[in-house]
Amino acid sequence: MAIHPTEYDIPASYQHWVGDKAEDYIGPFFFYMDGENPRTAFRIQQHNCNAHDSVHGGVLMAFADYTLCLCANGGSYESVATVSCNNEFTAPAYLGDLLQGSGEVTKRGGSMVFARCVLRVEDTVILTSSAVIKRIRMQK
Repeated sequence: MAIHPTEYDIPASYQHWVGDKAEDYIGPFFFYMDGENPRTAFRIQQHNCNAHDSVHGGVLMAFADYTLCLCANGGSYESVATVSCNNEFTAPAYLGDLLQGSGEVTKRGGSMVFARCVLRVEDTVILTSSAVIKRIRMQK
């Protein structure tokens, strides 16, 4: 079943990453590639919030991981896995907010990618994150 960004008041230029059941359950999350850098979007819903109607920190980390993995695979279907991820929470985001991410690769090796991202609501930085991500080579 296709999930369309406009159903979540997200611009139609974004697309849904097909196949990750956890991301769909939490989100759904959406992305587009701005050259080599991902831009991601996620509308905060009731099931993403804590008792204060602010988004749960674990949900923020999952969305950051989504953004960072898109950095590593460049929006392709190359398999990747997060090795380590560091997060700094700087402000809350609330029910109904449009959370947007931007990511970039800081170093790309043969098997490891180092990346960072920022999550924002409008001009307010909500979370900064950096990660080491393993590129998974498929056996022939």
